Amino acid sequence: MIRFYFHPTPNPAKVALFLEEAGLAYEVVPVDTSKGEQHSPEFRAINPNGKVPAIVDTEGAAGPQTRVFDSSAILLYLGEKTGRFMGTPADRSEMLSWLFFIASGLGPFSGQAVHFQHAAPEKLPYAVNRYRREIERHYRVLDEHLAGRDYIVGNDYTIADMSAWGWLGRIARVLPGDDEAIDAFPNLKRWFQAIDARPAAQRARLVGSDHAFKKVVDEESRRALFPSNYPAAAQ
Repeated sequence: MIRFYFHPTPNPAKVALFLEEAGLAYEVVPVDTSKGEQHSPEFRAINPNGKVPAIVDTEGAAGPQTRVFDSSAILLYLGEKTGRFMGTPADRSEMLSWLFFIASGLGPFSGQAVHFQHAAPEKLPYAVNRYRREIERHYRVLDEHLAGRDYIVGNDYTIADMSAWGWLGRIARVLPGDDEAIDAFPNLKRWFQAIDARPAAQRARLVGSDHAFKKVVDEESRRALFPSNYPAAAQ
């Protein structure tokens, strides 16, 4: 059994997609990051970095149970455990390259674009321009790569596709002001629509929908989500 520590945000969505695609038995453990539940001692024992997603595999390789945190690490762990969605051996270096391109570029720049356009108390033109332009550059890299391809790596659906799907589902929030922002990246749009139409992707979108996560953005939420913005004594 996989205990899946979840909040309805892009990085946990990647893991939800893998779990649904693989048909693995899992239990959703809601972590309401707007309430600061990710900072509890119980959760920090699972992920010292205080971020979702994380999993605990009760039938892990490291004894009675194995913890794994960070979405890319979880995807790799589950892919290796099940032997699925890892591509061919010949494609492994390519798959790892794109997986970490997403982990170190597309994901973080999407997150910063969202932060400075939606969460920052001051909409600083330099910061907004910097992160919007950089995420657009990442989209172009992936769009050009996907020309004539059904999947990011080789001829197979892999964890690289799952990882990119998690963030591409939020493109309207990453690039607000244009309801059809993805149209500027036709290969990316075609690829995303194909992945998003998969039955497992539709099920993954519903994960956690039966839990009432906090949606109000107030001082508690800001301190929980952006603790480094506050002096340690004030948190």
